[in-house]
Amino acid sequence: MKIDPTNPVPPKVNRRMGMDQVPDHVPPELIRQSGLIYSPEFLSDPYKFFPEMHDRFPPIYYDVGPFGNMWNLIKHEDALFALRHSDYFSTEDATPFPRNPEDYFYFIPIEIDPPDHRAYRNIVDPFISPKAVQGWEDRIRTLANELIDDVIDKGECDFPEAFGRPLPVLVFLDLMGLPRDMCDTFVEWAIALLHSNDREVMAKTMVTITEYIQGQIAEKEVNPDDGLISKIVHAEIDGRPLHPKEKFGFVVFLFIAGLDTVFATLNNIWNWLANNPDRVQEIINDPDNINAQVEELLRVFSVTFSGRTVKQDIELRGVQMKKGDKVTSVLPACNYDPDVFPNPAEVDFHRPKKIILAFTVGVHSCMGAHLARMEVKVALQEWLRRIPEFKVKPGTQIQYRPGGVIGPETLPLVWET
Repeated sequence: MKIDPTNPVPPKVNRRMGMDQVPDHVPPELIRQSGLIYSPEFLSDPYKFFPEMHDRFPPIYYDVGPFGNMWNLIKHEDALFALRHSDYFSTEDATPFPRNPEDYFYFIPIEIDPPDHRAYRNIVDPFISPKAVQGWEDRIRTLANELIDDVIDKGECDFPEAFGRPLPVLVFLDLMGLPRDMCDTFVEWAIALLHSNDREVMAKTMVTITEYIQGQIAEKEVNPDDGLISKIVHAEIDGRPLHPKEKFGFVVFLFIAGLDTVFATLNNIWNWLANNPDRVQEIINDPDNINAQVEELLRVFSVTFSGRTVKQDIELRGVQMKKGDKVTSVLPACNYDPDVFPNPAEVDFHRPKKIILAFTVGVHSCMGAHLARMEVKVALQEWLRRIPEFKVKPGTQIQYRPGGVIGPETLPLVWET
C-alpha cells in the first residue's frame, strides 16, 4: 500500500526473534546463528569474518539472532538485485531506530520507495553532487591540516578522536548548518543510537535528538541560511511546501546517517595502513592512482548493511521469501564475493573496476557517497604527506563495538617526530 509521508502510520510488521519464531517456509538447512555484528568472533576481527562468510554460509541464509530474524544476502549479484528492485524489496521499516507510534514519522528518503523517493532526492542532490563536492575540497584539505597540526609534534594520537572523527563530522556539520562546538555531543548521541543495542537507551537518545532537531528546524524556518537543513525546511515538492513531518523525517535521517559512517571507514583504513607500511609507500609512490586506491579501500572496508522488507513473495537463488520477511544485504561480505572480486581479501590498487557496494546502489544509494570519497581521498593525501610512517601503539588490542556501523573503538597511533 502506498504510504503518505505527510500522514505517517507505523507499519504493521511481524518482527521475529529467536528460533521459536522461524517461519514455516524457511528450510532448516538454511537456518544459522551467525553472530554477525555481535559475537566475540566477529568483534575480534570483522574484516576477517566478512570474507570467510563465503566459505561458511550459504549464499542466502536465514539468520537468527538477538536483533531479529532475517534473510542475509552475501553474494554481490543478489544484493544488486535486492537493492535495485523496490517492487520486491521495500525500504519501509528499513531502519532499526525506535519511534513513538503516537508521533510517528518516516525516515526520508530512505523509507520512501519510488516514484516518490526521487522528489526528495532532488532537493539535496544539487548540494552533494560531484560538482558541488569539488567546491568543498579546499575546505576539507584545510581542516585536515589543522587537525594534523594539533598532533604532529606529539608523535602520537588516538586517531578516531584526533582525526578520524572530527574530519568528516565537522565537514558534515558545516554542510548541514549545525554548530561545530556540539560535535562531541552529536557523536555521543550517534554512538548511543547506533552501538548501544539497548532499545531503552536508543529510545531515550531518539527523544533527545528529536527535541534538538525540532528546535533547529524552527530556527531555520525563521532564520534561513545556506546549510542543508535550511534548504530542506524551505523546499517545495510540486509547488507545495514540505509538511512538518516530512521536514523532520528528512533532517533527522540525514543527521543520523552523517555522523558515523565515514568516521568508521577512516578508522578501519588507518588501522590497515598502520599495519602495512609497504602499502603506505605504494600509495605515496603512485599519487596519480589515488582514486582507484580510495575505491579499493572503500571496497575492503565497507562499514554498513542495507535492510529491506519483502514486499511480495519472491524466489531468489531457489530460496522462497515471503511477504513481510526481513532481508539484509551484508554489503561488506558482498564486497568480498570471490565471483566478482578475485582474491577478495587482497588489497589491490590496480583491480579492474567493478561496482562496489560500500554506498549501496539503485535509487537508495547513499546521498553522501561523493562527499565521502572526497574526504577519504583528502585524508589519505594530507596525512601521508605529513606523517608517512606510523604504527599502532605497541600493546594495543583493537576492539570493535557491536552495531550496524563497523569500526574500531580506539586506534592509538605513534610515529617519530
